[in-house]
Amino acid sequence: MPGVTTEGGENGYVGLILVSHSASIAEGVAELVAQVAGQEVPIVAIGGASDGSLGTDGGKVLEALRSAAAGPGAVVLMDLGSSVLAVRAAQGELSPAELESVVVADAPLVEGALAAGVTASTGASEPEVAAAAEEARVASKL
Repeated sequence: MPGVTTEGGENGYVGLILVSHSASIAEGVAELVAQVAGQEVPIVAIGGASDGSLGTDGGKVLEALRSAAAGPGAVVLMDLGSSVLAVRAAQGELSPAELESVVVADAPLVEGALAAGVTASTGASEPEVAAAAEEARVASKL
């Protein structure tokens, strides 16, 4: 998978796919989540356009979603704009069976990814991992 940052994937743990406009942001969030979730949780970081500029490479997003659907499944988190559009477009290319294994969370990227990673590390299902990510929307910081 593009941007794989951990060794997991074939172990049954739900993975995370982090999609951002920036490769640095996606990779940084993936690094942070891996520190708290552990190496068992597979994390894919996708950021930037194919030429390295800011943007989202829709081909990499589709590849990651298909790969996750063939395994134990994944929860997808995005930052904004074209990353959301790229994920939605990729979903349109997936079969109904593939769509069942990939859950898109409506959650903040950093806080949601952390919550999702910790929850995934417990062996939780895709809906449970997505729910943990989405609960991060209302977490107070102060």
